[in-house]
Amino acid sequence: MESAQEFSVSELFSVEGKTILVTGGTSGLGLQMATGFLQNGARVVIASRKQANCDAALESLSALGEVHALAADVTSAAGRSSLVDFTTEKFGQLDVLVNNAGTNYAAQIEDYSDEAFEKVINTNVSAVFSLTRDLTPLLSKAATAESTARVINIGSMDGIHVPVVQRIPTFAYSASKASLHHLTKTLAIHLASKHIVVNAVAPGFFASKMTDYVFDHYLEDIEADCPLKRVGQPAEIVGIVVYLASRAGAYTNGTVIPVDGGCSISKGHRDWLD
Repeated sequence: MESAQEFSVSELFSVEGKTILVTGGTSGLGLQMATGFLQNGARVVIASRKQANCDAALESLSALGEVHALAADVTSAAGRSSLVDFTTEKFGQLDVLVNNAGTNYAAQIEDYSDEAFEKVINTNVSAVFSLTRDLTPLLSKAATAESTARVINIGSMDGIHVPVVQRIPTFAYSASKASLHHLTKTLAIHLASKHIVVNAVAPGFFASKMTDYVFDHYLEDIEADCPLKRVGQPAEIVGIVVYLASRAGAYTNGTVIPVDGGCSISKGHRDWLD
């Protein structure tokens, strides 16, 4: 039986020295997660499509620890290849991949184009699969039976229920996140033999560029729709990904963890639908 000392919070939830890649890591949830990992001693690569965003994020994060940034489009083979090479150069192996890069699109069904639908699916599902596949050798270098590598996919509560608060349908987004949740389970089965653990987090409403519009227009409805009557706070997303990246999360595999205040299991108060 393990000693009581090995059950200390500092041991169970440590990410000290881990090498972590966060896609979409220059803003919103990605930036918050990168901040949390750095504050707890991890070494981090962040990726985003725009160089200016990478530069700004580096400026704010560099005082916290070792952090590198690369402008790379994970929806393209060339962008993924450059990110794999960059991460290999900086770390030589990878302990944790956080697939956070994503996009959304909202329109009524008659105005929802094929191009918009395909872009959302490609970014939120196809690119996640491709990047995870491409980084599997680097994750395997860090992985052992006693200390597994981790993949953390950022899904959404909208992949668990049908979103209505924002009024305008997001057909591809909710479909893509449901697909990502199932992809997470499939990857968990197939990568377990390589000592790579795969899970997903399904956030509810957190402040980010993606939620700016709905917060400006529907914040009261969003809060009323949540059993806890509020939106999420940065510590609440950082906490769950630190858990999944740490020793405490080593036996959690193939799960989708909602972090949404209960929105995905409650219809809440929806006068606007009456």
